[in-house]
Amino acid sequence: MASFLGIAAATWGVVMAVAPLLQVRRMVIRRSSDDLSLGYFAVLLPGFALWMGYGWAGADWPLVVPNALALAVGIATVIVGRLLRSHNRPPQQDGGDSRRREGA
Repeated sequence: MASFLGIAAATWGVVMAVAPLLQVRRMVIRRSSDDLSLGYFAVLLPGFALWMGYGWAGADWPLVVPNALALAVGIATVIVGRLLRSHNRPPQQDGGDSRRREGA
């Protein structure tokens, strides 16, 4: 029973790890990352790295594989989100200083 639960948990961990690809797909289709919470990933990514390291230290591959995959997919999601945000910024009209007074 324990080995079945281990296999099921590791398999579901992989499914959970690739789930952010649905968000990446949505961002690419909409060409916007406005719906992406970078703070959410700032909490998740170190957690994935810690669990991956913990599993690595104990040679617990069902723990390492899903967390390594989740870390990679999470990093890719953040990269795509940041690229879309930098690409969609409107150009500044007045050289960046909106506090300039006319005639000054």
